[in-house]
Amino acid sequence: MTQRVVIIGAVALGPKAACRLKRLQPEAEVVMIDQDELISYGGCGIPYYISGDVSDATELMSTSFHMLRDERFFNKAKDIKVLTRTRALAIDRTKKEVTVHDLKTDEKKVIPYDKLVLATGSRPRRIPVPGTELDGVFTISTVKDAIVIKERITRGEVGSAVIIGAGAIGLEMAEAFTDLWGIETKVIEVMDQILPGIMDKNLALMAQRHMEEKGVTFYLSENVKRIEGDGRVERVVTDRRTLESDMVIMATGVQPNTDLARQAGLVISQSGAIVVNNRLQTSDPDIYAGGDCVENLHLVTGKYVYFPSGSIANRHGRIIGTNLAGGAATFDGIVASFVIKLFDLSLASAGLSLQGAQESGFDAIGALVVQADRAHFYPGQDLMYLELVVEKSTRRVLGIQGVGSAGDGLVRRVDAVAAVLKFRPTTTDISNMEIAYSPPFAAAMDILNAVGNVADNIIEGRCRTIETDQFETLFEDRTKGGVIFLDVRSPKNAAPYVQRYPEYWINIPQEQLRDRLKEVPSDKRLVLICNSGVRSYEAQVTLDNSGIKDTYNLQGGVAAIKKVGIDLTSGS
Repeated sequence: MTQRVVIIGAVALGPKAACRLKRLQPEAEVVMIDQDELISYGGCGIPYYISGDVSDATELMSTSFHMLRDERFFNKAKDIKVLTRTRALAIDRTKKEVTVHDLKTDEKKVIPYDKLVLATGSRPRRIPVPGTELDGVFTISTVKDAIVIKERITRGEVGSAVIIGAGAIGLEMAEAFTDLWGIETKVIEVMDQILPGIMDKNLALMAQRHMEEKGVTFYLSENVKRIEGDGRVERVVTDRRTLESDMVIMATGVQPNTDLARQAGLVISQSGAIVVNNRLQTSDPDIYAGGDCVENLHLVTGKYVYFPSGSIANRHGRIIGTNLAGGAATFDGIVASFVIKLFDLSLASAGLSLQGAQESGFDAIGALVVQADRAHFYPGQDLMYLELVVEKSTRRVLGIQGVGSAGDGLVRRVDAVAAVLKFRPTTTDISNMEIAYSPPFAAAMDILNAVGNVADNIIEGRCRTIETDQFETLFEDRTKGGVIFLDVRSPKNAAPYVQRYPEYWINIPQEQLRDRLKEVPSDKRLVLICNSGVRSYEAQVTLDNSGIKDTYNLQGGVAAIKKVGIDLTSGS
């Protein structure tokens, strides 16, 4: 008997599940329903369409061989029936029927199923303030929204824009507006950093400073009170200021779209997502769900988390398609891999940040290394800032994150660690991880191996560190006494600092330190400084051996403090 499968949702997971099923079980009857007329598009590509990197919106809805993924494509090429502009209203699990509303004809009808797939995705979270209904206030959720936004920009109607939310979408939109179009762009974020919950504060600050250099303005720790305008948006009012604006983008996150599932009596988690097993079955074994409407097991914490991702949705789709065809595929879980391009920078992470690890109950440390992304002698090398998060007692690696140039060097290192996180790797595994080596691509001792070594040194107490934010606090309080900044770089590098802060900043090059130990203050706390943290660690070892142990190595050195925007030579 021919199996009839109904899929509600036709953007990411739905088409993938449908096509996988038809490849394994060509005789299956598959009906895919979506309330929009535009389907099967790469929603994560929307900011790049608005920026101009993707020239035409149809490219987001096309295959790699340039066929438009529309109703006709799925019908003719895939033998899948697609009902667009059709809204699913209710699921009758007893009768195994879905009631739908045809938005084109205004008719309601019932569609029977043997198996049902919920690919309902997520919907934008709107902050509950007056004015969100004004013309010119957008969310980034559909290609239709993107087309309208770009049309207004190209007509010259947008000179200034306010983005509410400094998560990934908000930042990508800020780049899109500023880079190509030259729009005066301001970002409001309720938290005290960009990319909250994803990146640790010091690394996030590096990206923020870079975006500020490119013309984006940030207002952190601010709450939007209302959006004002006479029919069309004109300004945004926060608890601190009023910002004039021709367009507002609400990028305050998403929430799982699970109304249908809830009404059908399926089990829903506390986060509002659909609960599924590792075969992606809901509490009703004849109903599957995946993508942005479900939770996933976090393979580091062992807890379920809500982590919307187009990549995860596609992998879910293949597993669901396999199981609909009688297979037994399972989805183990995620490590929450993340990457974003912001102008000339890339940021990437996998697993837990240091803050996330501590909030999850781990006694963890963060080891930061600043090193060239390839052999230091190879032309075009650039600095990479890589942090490893490690549990102290077991040396288990809990996560990795970093900042680098906009190429693929950073994400390549993060992906390497992401691939092994589920196996509970230790610092030894990272120190000895084999990285393909050639000077144009990596150093002989790659930065990934180096960060594993540094983590070991920190845990064993050989390297006692401070972070850039701790350094800033100590430096601001320097007049209270008790701390000296020992610069172990060359006199030429150290001179601007010594000249400006002669009472607090001394210079003894690392290679001269053993011979000049008498010049080192033994009654003060010493902050050891070099360009990257390597020579200052060597200095710490030397001082420890001489009995001077109240020393702290600045992680990432001067490179790190400059990257977060601390310029001591000009006093800013």
